[in-house]
Amino acid sequence: MSILHAVAEDPATLAELVERTGLPRATAHRLAVALEGHRLVRRRPDGSWAPGPALAELGRGSRDRADQLAEAATRHLVTLRDASGESAQFYVRDGSTRVCVAAAERLSGLRDTVPVGARLPMTAGSAAHALLAFAPAEEVTPLLQAASFTARTLLDVRRRGWAHSVAEREPGVASLSAPVRDGAGGVLGAVSVSGPVERLGRRPSPEVVGAVLDAAHAIARASR
Repeated sequence: MSILHAVAEDPATLAELVERTGLPRATAHRLAVALEGHRLVRRRPDGSWAPGPALAELGRGSRDRADQLAEAATRHLVTLRDASGESAQFYVRDGSTRVCVAAAERLSGLRDTVPVGARLPMTAGSAAHALLAFAPAEEVTPLLQAASFTARTLLDVRRRGWAHSVAEREPGVASLSAPVRDGAGGVLGAVSVSGPVERLGRRPSPEVVGAVLDAAHAIARASR
């Protein structure tokens, strides 16, 4: 990674690699040659190293997977919205925030609107519960200090497979979420419905829980 960062903005000769990374000359040369073999760096005619074509390919692949996930979520959020009667969203985690990457709003009446691209904290709301429930403890513990929920909340999410919150993020708003997991169990994102507490209730109905879980499973299947 030090080598890749060292050539990210400007090509570097071996001497410049050593200067920028602080690595011994032999180590810097060995690593650069290994990265060149994987096309992660390339040798220029003057002998310096620059970012290789495989980096761009990896970046495109990552964007393609993210786009595929958002497209799959959008399709299934419409079904979830129609089944639940509430606005539906799909969130992905970005550090200490969550980003809405897809949404399907309730067509009429009072609704909770979260626009695509909105960033919300990881310290409140059922989608935050779902995104954190399966995260490593070292990532969760710092966030719990300012969170509206506890470690026990996340334990309950792991046990039952879905999360529920009332007025955590916004007064009068309830939400229900479920993690979307890949084949290895990693969390890709969280699917959610949100709306007034008077409609969603302080205890979600089995029908809404089932609709959210069905959407989570459908998005997971579509993303594989």
